Amino acid sequence: MKTFKSAYLRLIACLLLSLCLLTGCLGQGTAASLPQTAEQTAQAADGSQAGPSGPENAASGLSQADEESAQGYEEYSQDALSVQSDFDQLTDDLFREEAAASALTLHYTLADPAAYGITDYDRTLGTVSLEDSQETVTEAKELLEKLDGIDSRSLREDQRLTYTILSSYLNYLLAGEGLELYEKPLSSSLGIQAQLPLLLAEYAFYTPQDVEDYLTLLSSIGPYYESILSFENERAEAGLGMSDGAIDRVIESCNAYLLDADHSFMAETFDERLEGLAGLTEEEKAAYKERNRQAINECFVPAYQSMIDGLTQLKGTGKNDMGLSHFSQGKAYYEYLVNLYTGTSYNDVQSLKQAIHARMAKDLMEAGRYLNEDPTLADQASDYQFSLTEPEAILEDLAAQCQQDFPPIGEYECHIKDVPKALEGILSPAFYLTVPIDRPEDNSIYINNGSTDAFQQLYTTMAHEGYPGHMYQTLYFNSHNTCNLRKLLSFTSYTEGWATYVEYYSYGLNNGLDADLAQVLRYNSSFTLALYAAMDIYIHYDGWSMEQIGDYLETILGISDPEVTSEVYYQIVDNPVNYLEYYVGYMEIMDMREQAEETLGNDFSALEFNRFLLDIGPAPFRVIKPYFNEWLVQQQA
Repeated sequence: MKTFKSAYLRLIACLLLSLCLLTGCLGQGTAASLPQTAEQTAQAADGSQAGPSGPENAASGLSQADEESAQGYEEYSQDALSVQSDFDQLTDDLFREEAAASALTLHYTLADPAAYGITDYDRTLGTVSLEDSQETVTEAKELLEKLDGIDSRSLREDQRLTYTILSSYLNYLLAGEGLELYEKPLSSSLGIQAQLPLLLAEYAFYTPQDVEDYLTLLSSIGPYYESILSFENERAEAGLGMSDGAIDRVIESCNAYLLDADHSFMAETFDERLEGLAGLTEEEKAAYKERNRQAINECFVPAYQSMIDGLTQLKGTGKNDMGLSHFSQGKAYYEYLVNLYTGTSYNDVQSLKQAIHARMAKDLMEAGRYLNEDPTLADQASDYQFSLTEPEAILEDLAAQCQQDFPPIGEYECHIKDVPKALEGILSPAFYLTVPIDRPEDNSIYINNGSTDAFQQLYTTMAHEGYPGHMYQTLYFNSHNTCNLRKLLSFTSYTEGWATYVEYYSYGLNNGLDADLAQVLRYNSSFTLALYAAMDIYIHYDGWSMEQIGDYLETILGISDPEVTSEVYYQIVDNPVNYLEYYVGYMEIMDMREQAEETLGNDFSALEFNRFLLDIGPAPFRVIKPYFNEWLVQQQA
């Protein structure tokens, strides 16, 4: 067993070096399969017995008490209808307010805001400030107070789920009150400065007004970045500033955007989008292109240069180049982040860490079983390839093979695009951009050819980003859910957990891999992600130094290269909870699936389990778990 474990850990060490850094998935009807609570089932039974008052009831054998009960039920039903109508109005109003709060959010949410009653909205990028964060807390308190005033027992089942999700989210959010200056708007790969240009480059033009809004947004980037620098200065004054190393990594990402309009992908993508907009004359197109070039040269590039200059001036103010726990309230902030961004059903960070360790051990044991039976699998794992290497063909193949385990979504379109070459070094291997809810055909998946191996990574990457991953899950939920507010709310641990779950599922499809090798690769991928998630806790909660992480990697995997250790360490330092969002979501889903498989035995259906998760949709796992338990009881009936 010791020899076999050593061989497996060497395999992990080899694949760890080429791990896809999980930093790039951009984005966000009553579900028929959602379970009823016992109370609701009883209410439904009461409703079927309730009839009109009068002689007919006496003839049917109802007592006076039964009549009064029936009349009371009818009165309650009218009250319930009023509560339900008010709740629908509340969620509709919230949807419009939240969507219109940011022009960028609005455009990625709705292609035609006017059709949803949204005509007045801020067309700038807004600001980032302590006051903004504090205002968010105040608004959250006010909304939670409104929810507390609603009799949730009167709501429909789908409304009650929305109510519970919203209440849970607001309580998570309020747990961060007083910790607002711990927020990090900038980081090397996940920060605003790295993500914003891609969002602008994918800003679709449906009408000439969209072009005008885009140019206004682009022109407002200077004041927006100035507000971020002011916030960073305030963080530094509070002793929470970025270390010099973190500043250098952000500056490196900013340098990629210091390109004038003649060399910028921002100009190239603008021209392409403009050509796709019907109804413009050549003169109008030329005028728009000139305005865009001017905005790039006079607003966009100077904003990035100002960001670099401002951050350079902040050097020396940040002393902590380690995890969050080395700040005075860092552990409390980390607990807040874990709850807010994973929505885990585990009670605390310690129990979560133990669960991660347990699944790591299980993955190691399962992979070991295959390697023990066939030791040559270790060598095969470093030299394999999938049968399909073109993204369009892979997507088509995945859709065909997933039919037996996933409910259909109907026709869809997906545009495969390459990450601009200038950005390959700073962006993730692939990402899916969420479609507007009123234009489900506008799906885009970006492939980073600089870091995605078409032979060994692209197949599972397309499962993660496309089908049955992010694109599929988004299209399914948007077509089955009738509450627009839920389509706007983001629970990344659910969405990334789902995408990771189906990514690992794709190893087992007919994809050209040997069946046993596919299982070894699947368990290796799960173990490697768990390793990163565990190190996230070690660094940010337990306070591990880079030396401790180096010792850990050498002990567990035999990795002693200081450059690898440094890269791993600072990737986690710069992006707390990022790996946990992926792994905890995956682990929660696997916990439920394994419980369902054990409980239902031969009656377990992967299709119905997946349908349950898809129908309930993005939500904290603390909310999902009770619904899952009820679903499991129903499956046994």
